[in-house]
Amino acid sequence: MLVTNGMKNKSLFCLLLFSFCLLFLSSCRLYNLERKLDPEEQDWLSQVRYTVTSEERKIFLELPPSEREKFKEEFWKKRDPDPSTEENEFKIEYYKRIDYANKYLSGGGKPGYLQDRGRIFILFGPPTERSRYPGSEPPFEIWYYGRFPITFVDRFYNGNYRLVATNLAVLNEINTALANVRKGQKRQIEQSEEGKAFFDINLKIEKDSKKEPFLSVEIPYRKIWFAAKEDILETTLVLFMEIFDSNQEKIWQYQKDFLISLTERELEEKMDKAYQIKIPLKLEKDSYSLLLEITNKTGEEKLKKSLSFTI
Repeated sequence: MLVTNGMKNKSLFCLLLFSFCLLFLSSCRLYNLERKLDPEEQDWLSQVRYTVTSEERKIFLELPPSEREKFKEEFWKKRDPDPSTEENEFKIEYYKRIDYANKYLSGGGKPGYLQDRGRIFILFGPPTERSRYPGSEPPFEIWYYGRFPITFVDRFYNGNYRLVATNLAVLNEINTALANVRKGQKRQIEQSEEGKAFFDINLKIEKDSKKEPFLSVEIPYRKIWFAAKEDILETTLVLFMEIFDSNQEKIWQYQKDFLISLTERELEEKMDKAYQIKIPLKLEKDSYSLLLEITNKTGEEKLKKSLSFTI
């Protein structure tokens, strides 16, 4: 029996059509099952979208309601990097990133974790550097993971920054490079002259017109993370400082919150400037060492620096 090319093509077409119909019917069935979930289960399945596999999703939807809580426990247990500890570090970090995205990366009427910036933040963690251009037309941001940039643009001026598609190719490279970036990140943040991944500070001892010493702390505006609150950008810097004398005895401790609140236009004008904090030092003539920790509450990013000086 002869089989012509036309017959082969027709058979192939029928097979593809049949496969497509099966896939379509399966998708419709899963969609209907998802719609029948209670709000709490719908919310859970939505939040784990960045880590759940298609097979796990299918199993969860097909389970009877009485079995779904057990499934959730097993779901997180599979992802626990260290089962010997009571805490599931992966689960804690995952929800921590979702909370951060919802607080600081929302806009356009959608929760932050469902937006492009939230998705990238949840998948890759905080960028090693973030450059913001809120006064541009349209506003945009560039996040850096190591040497890889990712650009987000707010095309509709509603706070929903969309990922620029031309940069999607670098995401696979980020996955492999990110581990190396993160290895030294904690060490960098805590060392006196490093930690520029999140924000940096210029720390020095100066004297005023009366020759009274004061500590000058300068933080570049372009390195500060802000949270959008309606038409205002805000964050709080928490400064903690200890001073030790030449005998290494602590003689002074200082802590204060500094609220920074400004409009996008004001931030644009200050982008090349630094936020400055001046703290008078009532100290006798001696040699001192200073340990300073500053926290950017938007993101809970910390930086430590030390300084030795003589008065």
